Amino acid sequence: MIQISESKSIFELLKVFPNEQACIDYLEIIRWEGNPISPFDAESKVYKCVNNRYKCKNTGKYFNVKVGTIFEDTKIPLQKWFLVLYIYSSNKKGISSHQLAKDLSVTQKTAWFMLHRLRYAFSHPAYKTELGIEVELDETFMGDEKRVSMII
Repeated sequence: MIQISESKSIFELLKVFPNEQACIDYLEIIRWEGNPISPFDAESKVYKCVNNRYKCKNTGKYFNVKVGTIFEDTKIPLQKWFLVLYIYSSNKKGISSHQLAKDLSVTQKTAWFMLHRLRYAFSHPAYKTELGIEVELDETFMGDEKRVSMII
């Protein structure tokens, strides 16, 4: 299984995730490892329904793989979200919402929204998990305005 971060180019990323269903399947694997868990009751049995929806037996509520993620309550296709994740994480100096809007064929307001959701996720403790693997950094700046150290 390929990770978004393992893609070496946007072209390769689009080959791995050619449509919305491929993105949904990937997200289900990394979130649930093939065993859907209800966001409303983790102990409940879950029924698979049509159109990539699931139903929690105990609460009777419907959900999909996006519930409880930064992708929840957006009409933006996961393929565009995956592209934004790739572009955002591969640009050293970031990307403006204007440029992202041009790259994705969305409005500037949509691009701004997506970037803010990503920034929120990268800074919010609920979305942070330990990698459990060794990470190699080419160049990174750590610290604040008063004290900045560079690791190479």
